Amino acid sequence: MLKETITKLEERALHPGKALASIKEECGKDAVGCFPIYTPEEIVYAGGFVPVGLWGGKTEIKRADQFLQGFCCSIMRANIELGMRGVYDQLKAILIPGLCDTLKCVIENWKTAVPQVPMIGLIYPQARWTRAAEAYLETELKRVRSELEQATHTLITDKKVEEAFAVYEEYRAVMREFAEVAGDYPITIDAKRRHLLIKAGYFMDKKLYTAEMKKVIEGLRAMEKERFGGVKVVTTGLIGEPAEILDLFRECDIAIAADDLAQESRQFRTPARKEGSVWEKMAGRIIDQRGCAFLAEQKKSRGQMLIDLVKEKEARAVVVCMMKFCDPEEFDYPVYKAQLEQAGIPVLYLELDQQIESFEQIRTRIQSFAEMLL
Repeated sequence: MLKETITKLEERALHPGKALASIKEECGKDAVGCFPIYTPEEIVYAGGFVPVGLWGGKTEIKRADQFLQGFCCSIMRANIELGMRGVYDQLKAILIPGLCDTLKCVIENWKTAVPQVPMIGLIYPQARWTRAAEAYLETELKRVRSELEQATHTLITDKKVEEAFAVYEEYRAVMREFAEVAGDYPITIDAKRRHLLIKAGYFMDKKLYTAEMKKVIEGLRAMEKERFGGVKVVTTGLIGEPAEILDLFRECDIAIAADDLAQESRQFRTPARKEGSVWEKMAGRIIDQRGCAFLAEQKKSRGQMLIDLVKEKEARAVVVCMMKFCDPEEFDYPVYKAQLEQAGIPVLYLELDQQIESFEQIRTRIQSFAEMLL
């Protein structure tokens, strides 16, 4: 049962186009696209749609150069390219948060590049520690609801949003449990498999996905904890892709003890507040998020968070998955790098791009790093 469930979820993550096509057959719902990093998926779900994560992919860039130059993030370039090719035409709408300079450009460029797919922009507050920021964010979330209603000709009531929020809170709780349990099974849940299991959630109805992940957790708990003779690390950054990088982790006997990746644990590690309306709870999750390069902090907490994660998970090092031309992540790096070095924690910096063709240089660096730690 465990093997079959894992294989099913891996297929979802490896073939997102096929997964997207099967959503309608699986649950009778249409899909709405959600750009990185954070979008109010609960509102989309409340409208009767399946939120689908749009995190780029390996593709030849031919048309996106009209809107984003070569020195822009490869995820955004891939998304624009796929949109211009008509790959996203089946989506009822697109949500794009303006969390970095490139995303802000994409919000405007989308209107011209892919006019056939309705786009809803979303701007999060930067001074999150103020009461005004919370009030603004609640208003912004309600605006997104209103625009989604207009774009899709649906009615999204507060009750539906509350029900959707409950579905997502269960999903987030289960994923926190999975991240905890997976660390005890570094052989069965190797670096690539861990990534794919989490990524599969971007291409499924969250209620169905949560049920599948419960099966995975149950199957793992039925096994004895695995002894691992390799190197356990904590990953940090925007995204741990291309997936071939994670093949190299497995090849070099490196397992992921925990992650601080925007595509992975940052999506579910912050629980909602217990009190308040559903809008206050949704806004509160963004306000309370810590250690993320895309959300401003008065005092950066990421370095200490990584140090604590390394100690808690008994990891040997931190691997930085730096997406090329990702300004927010690059700005954060010198700060937490100095803190990690002061704490005596080894750091491996990997500059990544979704369109990488050759992995030999990266293989050499990963292999050398692993040998140094063994």
